Amino acid sequence: MPWAIVCQQARGSREEGPYRECVRWIVDGMNVIGSRPDGWWEDRRRAMVALVDSLDRWASTTGEQVTVVFERPPSAAIRAATIEVAYAPVAAANSADDEIVRLVGADTQPHDICVVTSDRTLTDRVRSMGASVHPAHRFRNLVDP
Repeated sequence: MPWAIVCQQARGSREEGPYRECVRWIVDGMNVIGSRPDGWWEDRRRAMVALVDSLDRWASTTGEQVTVVFERPPSAAIRAATIEVAYAPVAAANSADDEIVRLVGADTQPHDICVVTSDRTLTDRVRSMGASVHPAHRFRNLVDP
């Protein structure tokens, strides 16, 4: 597998426990953006585009399968060549989290999914479904050093 990056298994803790490789990544977009206080709040769309660009470059280089989820689409669509950019069907508080949970639940092999987030509630929800979790700040440092 290209870039054999490991994630904690659903029953493992954040700091310890068994590890395994991720087959598919689902990224909590705004959680990853918010993991670095770089002024992203001044231009939310620019921050979203920058994250998608970083993820697209990383995925095209490594061959990783990536879906990034945002709570609502910006005024102009964000395009990507390699990754999937998804939006919650209704823009509301935690709607991206709900969409991520829906994606994990719809997958026939949720144990192959690694969700990128540092949101504790979302972490608990996806782990209970069998997915693994990778902390947002570590992932951002990986794809956008």
